[in-house]
Amino acid sequence: MARIALAPVLGYLIVEQYFHVSLGLFALAGATDLLDGYIARNWANQKSVLGSALDPLADKILISVLYISLTYAHLIPAPLTALVISRDVALIAAVFYVRYKTVPPPITLSKFFNPCYATAQLKPTLISKVNTAIQLVLVAASLASPVFHYTDSVFLQALWVITALTTTASGYSYYHYGKKTVEVLNNTK
Repeated sequence: MARIALAPVLGYLIVEQYFHVSLGLFALAGATDLLDGYIARNWANQKSVLGSALDPLADKILISVLYISLTYAHLIPAPLTALVISRDVALIAAVFYVRYKTVPPPITLSKFFNPCYATAQLKPTLISKVNTAIQLVLVAASLASPVFHYTDSVFLQALWVITALTTTASGYSYYHYGKKTVEVLNNTK
């Protein structure tokens, strides 16, 4: 979960315009995510319920911090950041709602927030996976733009539009397919 720890550091470095260092740390965060996923997929004894719960949360935290920081640094437009974060907040709210509906009574805070007591699993849609990849490509391209002097590039502007479209499509896919994207693991309620 190095991404959770790196998120505020990256945010600070971006706001202070240390783009060379932030680009390197972002690459490190990506490498640790890939390694973490590889280990979890290939060694069953290394996969944990807590890790499964924290992995998507780490992604949301990292994406949110990066988009806000890059917007502050004038490298990503504010409306795009608002769209990305709004979609993530809506997804988190939906997960909390599903969690509330699937935890058997009596619902206590310790039971509700216990990641070892899984009641439902959100299955990402294909467009959501594509969207995450595009959002990360935009972050990398935005971090690299002041380093390689292409901040006013048409390439970046095209990535903004593509990111907005995939973010909207991803949010719509969860709304449209709703229950098909949620697998209830313990239907006792």
